[in-house]
Amino acid sequence: MKSLIEMIAKSLVDSPDQVVVKETDAERTVVIELKVAPGDLGKVIGRGGKTASAMRTILNAAGTRVGKRYVLEILE
Repeated sequence: MKSLIEMIAKSLVDSPDQVVVKETDAERTVVIELKVAPGDLGKVIGRGGKTASAMRTILNAAGTRVGKRYVLEILE
C-alpha cells in the first residue's frame, strides 16, 4: 500500500522527489503518513478534500481484502 500511495502522490505533485511516505504497522491498523512539498499540499488534498478522500477509499477497499484497516495521514 505504501508504494501505491507513493505512486499516486508522485503523479499529482510538481516536486515528486520531495514525496515521503512512511508506513507504521500495528496489529490490525496500518498508518500511512504522506509528506509532500508545501506548495504541493493542495494538489494532494484536492478541491474540497476529494483527492485525499479518493486515496482513503482506495486504501479502505484494499485493506478489506487483507483484513486490515488503513489510515492515511497527510502531513504538512
